[in-house]
Amino acid sequence: MSRPHVVIVGAGFAGYRAARTLARLTRNRADITLLNPTDYFLYLPLLPQVSAGILEARRVTVSLPGTLHGVRLVLGEADHIDLDGHSVHYTDPEGGAGSLGYDRLVLCVGSVNKLLPIPGVAEHAHGFRGLPEALYLRDHVTRQVELAAAEDDPKTCAARCTFVVVGAGYTGTEVAAHMQLLTDRLARRGPLPGGVRPRWLLLDVAERVLPELDERLSRTADRVLRARGVDVRMGTSVKEATHDGVLLTDGEFVASRTLVWCVGVRPDPLVEAVGQPLERGRLIVDPYLRVPSRPEVFACGDAAAVPDLERPGNGGSEGPDWPSTPMTAQHAWRQGRVAGENVAASLGLGRRRRPYRHRDLGFAVDLGGMRAAANPFGIPLSGPAAGAVTRGYHLAALPGNRVRVAADWLLDAVLPCQGVQLGLVRSWSVPLDTASPELARVPGGPERPRRAGEPERASEPPATGRGGRGDHPAPGPVKRTDPPDPAAP
Repeated sequence: MSRPHVVIVGAGFAGYRAARTLARLTRNRADITLLNPTDYFLYLPLLPQVSAGILEARRVTVSLPGTLHGVRLVLGEADHIDLDGHSVHYTDPEGGAGSLGYDRLVLCVGSVNKLLPIPGVAEHAHGFRGLPEALYLRDHVTRQVELAAAEDDPKTCAARCTFVVVGAGYTGTEVAAHMQLLTDRLARRGPLPGGVRPRWLLLDVAERVLPELDERLSRTADRVLRARGVDVRMGTSVKEATHDGVLLTDGEFVASRTLVWCVGVRPDPLVEAVGQPLERGRLIVDPYLRVPSRPEVFACGDAAAVPDLERPGNGGSEGPDWPSTPMTAQHAWRQGRVAGENVAASLGLGRRRRPYRHRDLGFAVDLGGMRAAANPFGIPLSGPAAGAVTRGYHLAALPGNRVRVAADWLLDAVLPCQGVQLGLVRSWSVPLDTASPELARVPGGPERPRRAGEPERASEPPATGRGGRGDHPAPGPVKRTDPPDPAAP
């Protein structure tokens, strides 16, 4: 009798944990295939430290073949899922097409940058969802400070040293905090003309920094950012973006060459193409992470609207109405384990299935250096104590590379900053409107086939450096077929 075949699409927090759990429970009694565009799991919470030059890029990546024993890795992007035919169709990195049949399917495709219909943002802003974007941002910021140091025009110098981050959630707050420290280090290597200092703006339409967290954490983060000179502006966002700067919603024009877009995320467009009921773009699942009309299909992480059984709603005549769990790494990691256990149970190879429940253990926001805001087990912390707790949490949560990460932290504390450009990632290769932020676009590379229900579109990188805010032009045309934001009018 042939062994059952489980296909997991996506190797983010949910997909990686589901694959690891399944491999442990099935013990080679099932064939497990993991489909992912890259051969690594990316630990996103430490990505700002990669941009800031604290961690080497490989430190935040965990090898899939090296850590998921008993799991077959297939490199590729899923293009179409045939639920009736029990198959997943994909494109490999060299443009070849393939398909995978399954007995059980686990969708963990994650999320991509959330776009808003603001003129110029798609052309001039860059997101922060993948390793290529983090490497690009570090090179770009370093380049702007170095170009400013050689600039004769004081206004151009000031514009190059002005950096705008939109979105004061987890990602935006940590990016602004870490990158402000980096630019200060770079500026200390040599005086900038006219006494110019690097300037960072953090914008959000919300009333406070980190609006999704406890107010005490928000106040701590706000205080640290302002003490470092970050211009925190709440109730303010971008009205229009241009090559020369951004027009804010309060009418002020800020001359800048850098716009970092951290306003949030949206589910991967593949979820919509599956053709099952959605809630705000996320696949509706039951508390056991199973798609109700497809008992062989499971979904978790940012791709799934998982009922939060710890926060029942008002309900009605038909019973309680549970809201969905937030799109966070903590939930994705925990849901991945439950999904793996329930898939194994459905095959008769593991323990009895269980619904997804969680208990908040607290949150931690890394503000750079030894500063952080944390509330482990509900105890609010700030300063070095919060910094130690935050770094300890990340070391415990990392599924690999712990010694290397700790070594990089130690070296960063005792050695000067290495402010150099690697020149590996250019602006046109990390567009904001992409469904694959984990992959850098390459000129002449294979096109991803258009997904079902996705409008056809194509664009080319800029013929000059303007679209890249100082980057070299692309050596040739690159077509993109990534979808626009489904929430945009």
